[in-house]
Amino acid sequence: MQTIGLIGGMSYESTITYYQQINKFINSKLGKMHSAKCIIYSVDFEQIAQCQREDNWEQASKILTEAALSLQKAGADFIVICTNTMHKVVPTIQANINLPILHIAKVTANTLIEHNITKVGLLGTKYTMQLDFYKDILKQKGIEVICPEIKDMDIVNKIIFDELCQGIIKDDSRQQYLHIIEKLQKQNAQAIILGCTEIGLLIQQKHCSCKIFDTTLLHAQAAAIKAIA
Repeated sequence: MQTIGLIGGMSYESTITYYQQINKFINSKLGKMHSAKCIIYSVDFEQIAQCQREDNWEQASKILTEAALSLQKAGADFIVICTNTMHKVVPTIQANINLPILHIAKVTANTLIEHNITKVGLLGTKYTMQLDFYKDILKQKGIEVICPEIKDMDIVNKIIFDELCQGIIKDDSRQQYLHIIEKLQKQNAQAIILGCTEIGLLIQQKHCSCKIFDTTLLHAQAAAIKAIA
């Protein structure tokens, strides 16, 4: 079994889900008392969030590169960055380490292709929805990506940072998300990507009539599969 190097803490709420889901999947495949061999480097998310707010991606990449190098030194075989947004700096991190990084957008794109999805709605932080680093990977696979209108992006982003990252789950916020999802469906989105690792805390498949792809679960499962392959 390979050792997974997890860069977590962005936020700690979704890192819990990663750890739990990776171990559950490996145990379901190997049985007995098997669990994942993994090392977690949990960053101070406020430092990362400040870099995001200040558009200081260079400093953010330095923080995560340091984390990745620490995991490499500790004996990890590959890296999993437990967040969607910070995959923006993957090229910089990858250039400074010798380990492969399991990219969350590539995992998501491959899953969408398996399900014959060609047009998808994307929810996430404003950085993920507005910048191209994530959407371009999907587009390269022939998948059309649509995002909410600006005012709805602000709602989605605010709920992520003010509530979900702190473990606050509100039914009113869920209803706001579902209303935004309905708008994306009216634009012929075949499915919705939960492109922030906290959104799955609020929205699950049982809440929606359309197909939901939770990137946290997809990424965690892909990490588990790679570890035992």
